[in-house]
Amino acid sequence: MRGKQAKKRKLKPDAIYESTLVNRLITAVMKDGKRSVAEKIVYSTLEDLEKELNKKPLEILEKAIDNVMPRLEVRPRRVGGVNYQVPAPVPEHRQLALAIKWVINEARARRKKETFAKALSIELIEAYKGTGGAMKKKEEVHKMAEANKAFAHFQW
Repeated sequence: MRGKQAKKRKLKPDAIYESTLVNRLITAVMKDGKRSVAEKIVYSTLEDLEKELNKKPLEILEKAIDNVMPRLEVRPRRVGGVNYQVPAPVPEHRQLALAIKWVINEARARRKKETFAKALSIELIEAYKGTGGAMKKKEEVHKMAEANKAFAHFQW
């Protein structure tokens, strides 16, 4: 690493649900600094979740993101001129960042005819139920870590 590592900033909760998770989701959805557009998308998604599953949207969102969070990942480690894929536990802040990123990327990929808000709500419902593209991505990462378990002794 060069220079100082950036300090972790405290996130402010969003205006309606007063949740830092919703604020993280809004920030991740946002493109080109258009925060108001991202807020509309996320809030309409949360309303869809509430209508669809008849539960509090915050509970659904938290469970969906928790289901997608990867616990293990592989990291490249150079030993004796050879690169090994070494399984390593994922820090909690990175788990959350990866889960949000995967859900949004899968929703963007899914978007064909419906709006992005609808695609995002479908992806979150599937993540809540333990299916969908983001869950598939998590399982791939865990499978890679499991397959490379033999190199765990190279962990630093």
